[in-house]
Amino acid sequence: MSSLGVTWIVGGHPYDEIAFNDMLTSLNGIESKVLKWPEAAALFTTEAIEQMHHEGRVLALYDLPGIQFNRGSEPDLVDPMPGVIEAWKRLTQLGIPILAMHHAIASWPTWPLFAEILKGRFHYVPAELRGKNYPDSGWANPVHQVFDVLLPSHPICDGLPPSFELTDETYLCPIFESEVTALISTRASSLSSNFASAYAAIRREEQGNWSHDDESRLVAWTHEYENSTVVYLQPGDGPLAFNNNHYRKLISNTLCWLGNERVNNNEK
Repeated sequence: MSSLGVTWIVGGHPYDEIAFNDMLTSLNGIESKVLKWPEAAALFTTEAIEQMHHEGRVLALYDLPGIQFNRGSEPDLVDPMPGVIEAWKRLTQLGIPILAMHHAIASWPTWPLFAEILKGRFHYVPAELRGKNYPDSGWANPVHQVFDVLLPSHPICDGLPPSFELTDETYLCPIFESEVTALISTRASSLSSNFASAYAAIRREEQGNWSHDDESRLVAWTHEYENSTVVYLQPGDGPLAFNNNHYRKLISNTLCWLGNERVNNNEK
């Protein structure tokens, strides 16, 4: 049986490369290729996307393009180049499956369509989304969490216990919960008093009277965007997640399911 090919995109946000790569190596039956920004830009052409589709690969996002952090000062927001937008359009037209993890939900903050592809957005700076003004999002780390499996019959949740524990970063940001299939939720609090301001953190400032409305406590969901099956998994900040057996099972299940969905869609 041939292995499933997965192209991982990383870069734009610091992460523990050793622990991350160890996790990828542990995924049986999955061949991972890792591309890092700015070199990853070579993937986002229509020709490269066509090749990825031809090879039957899954796209996995653990990156953060579209924002340039400037330590202690205002970040620079970067619009995607027209070629990147065209590549994404072709990608979803062809139905390439997508896994997005953790900080990937903050990607391309000036491009409204990307929030539609993932069904949510983490805001490093205050922004408008779907006509509503949002403050910057909240983060808390480390947080010892209990995750509840909401849809145990789904292949992504296969082999996971009804609930499991994980210490990892958690977010407070808008999620379009009514538009997705909910898979896993966290019991961690959604009160803004338990979170820190992302905008204040990147500018190295006190957060003052920052607050944020309660948001969904979903940490894993799936949905369709055009012809692509999309899965978002919020956990994944570092080694405490990467080395966790339940988390590795979750990643493996997700990638294998996305690979099967690609085959099923191609046979329709």
